[in-house]
Amino acid sequence: MGFNNWVHNANAAVAKSPVGRYFRLQGSGHPKERKGTFFFTEIRAGLATFFAMAYIISVNSNIVSQSGGTCVCPPDSPDLCDTNPEYLLCVQEINRDLVTATAAISALTSFCMGLFANMPISCAPGMGLNAYFAYNVVGYHGSGNIPYQVALTAVFIEGFVFVALTVLGMRQWLARAIPHSIKLATGVGIGLYLTLIGLTYSAGIGLVVGASSTPLELAGCVQSAMDEDGLCPSGAKMRNPTLWIGIFCGGFFTIFLMLFRFKGAIIAGILLVSIISWPRGTDVTYFPYTELGDSLFDFFKQVVTFRPIKNVLVAQDWSIGEHGGQFAVAFITFLYVDILDCTGTLYSMAQFCGAIDEKTQDFEGSAVAYLVDAFGVSIGSLLGCPPVTAYIESGAGISEGGGTGLTAMTTGLAFFIAVFFAPIFASIPPWATGCTLVIVGALMVKAAADINWRYIGDAIPAFLTITIMPFTYSIAYGLIAGICSYILINTGVLIIEKASGERIKPKDKEYKEFWTYKLPGGVFPPWLKRAARGKKDFWREDDGESGVVSGRTIDGAEPEKNVAQSEVGEVGHERSSASSGEERANAQSKA
Repeated sequence: MGFNNWVHNANAAVAKSPVGRYFRLQGSGHPKERKGTFFFTEIRAGLATFFAMAYIISVNSNIVSQSGGTCVCPPDSPDLCDTNPEYLLCVQEINRDLVTATAAISALTSFCMGLFANMPISCAPGMGLNAYFAYNVVGYHGSGNIPYQVALTAVFIEGFVFVALTVLGMRQWLARAIPHSIKLATGVGIGLYLTLIGLTYSAGIGLVVGASSTPLELAGCVQSAMDEDGLCPSGAKMRNPTLWIGIFCGGFFTIFLMLFRFKGAIIAGILLVSIISWPRGTDVTYFPYTELGDSLFDFFKQVVTFRPIKNVLVAQDWSIGEHGGQFAVAFITFLYVDILDCTGTLYSMAQFCGAIDEKTQDFEGSAVAYLVDAFGVSIGSLLGCPPVTAYIESGAGISEGGGTGLTAMTTGLAFFIAVFFAPIFASIPPWATGCTLVIVGALMVKAAADINWRYIGDAIPAFLTITIMPFTYSIAYGLIAGICSYILINTGVLIIEKASGERIKPKDKEYKEFWTYKLPGGVFPPWLKRAARGKKDFWREDDGESGVVSGRTIDGAEPEKNVAQSEVGEVGHERSSASSGEERANAQSKA
């Protein structure tokens, strides 16, 4: 009881301090204070996000180092230097460099996202983008279209293009202009995408694997039992002990803790599985007695060490003349994939934590959040990393109660510590975080109930968005499918209606959600409008400018409830709930 009182008093003291007012904690007295946010809840949520994201330290370095980095494989090598000891030693050095680089850029961008944008969203080199960078652009051991150094140059330029698009408000406008059902579907699709990641071998428990006769099939066997196609024989399925450790200790154990409102349930589950998996000589060890296991364990034993970036720091090559065509393709691909990926993730996480303004369909600090992401892309390329993006694993922290920038700052500080404790944090096994990702995915698909399923012109694009994301392993492709199908279907309906003089129209057209390109607030950001009319302190809001933040307006009136839902905070406050399609349509039409 005494400890609970101390926590309550400490939360109240921090809330009333300048720190609490800046981050708008509950009880701070700020007109836009965020309900259900407390100091210790934010710290716990930030740690939950970090442990859910920690796998990126090892996974990103492993993926990107497969490109060979700055190592040079002779063009006449028959096996792409797979048996060249000198080259493989160089690749191992690149891998160690990228462990430090990944932790460093994740620390910087996550901390800045929290400090400047006050959002509980963390950033790191993007999964999917790193695979495209390593295997499609640079190629395995440098066998792709352009060298590693030139690919980093494309990423560097992409970041500054993002800065320009953000300053002009185009990224914010894109997120706001996407139809409401597709925005809801984006969160659901990301939840399923996250679930699929948690079920795979690379970053999860290994329950499913890519197949030949079907896209996916049941797996769960040990790696040594897989056949030459990477599939599990029928007699070996579901026999991997790490699968069951992940399911029961990382999955059901965490779920029971959440059911009984145990604070830090996600962290506890990840730590339990990791501690079980670290001793050698067991069936579930992360360090088997193999060459790879010995290498991992030797790195793990160092515990505390700083590995400077020696080979990939500022490795850009600006002599792109001979690679002009391939450079342009890589640059454009990075640009559109990352802009849709990051925009969709940022918006969905803002929606998940209840920070979306129902009137403008924007979230507070969006411009700053997009700028942090944009500068992070360029800075990350200087450290040798592929594009940085907002992370869907931020949902782990939001589900723990995180709702302000303190969550992301805590994650950033944890990544900063990981720079020096890289051997420990790079040794969290994927089966320790796999079920966490599945649990977070389950929380995110709640938004499916609020999609407008009654009108097929809204339902089909939303459904395509949801399904294409996990099936193609790409958030961007899901958004493209949803937006293009929405335009095709609803433009076709409009043409038929106009051509028939309104005599032919769908019978359930009355259920269609309202949409217009004339968005409240216009295309350009408010600060740019204030500067255009000569306001000297254009970065400050005008009197009367208001917005909705976590269920509260500036003037104190209750807004329409938000569609995103998250787990309860320190005292069990629900952050948001759903509103009906008709209410949203009426509100937007009135606006």
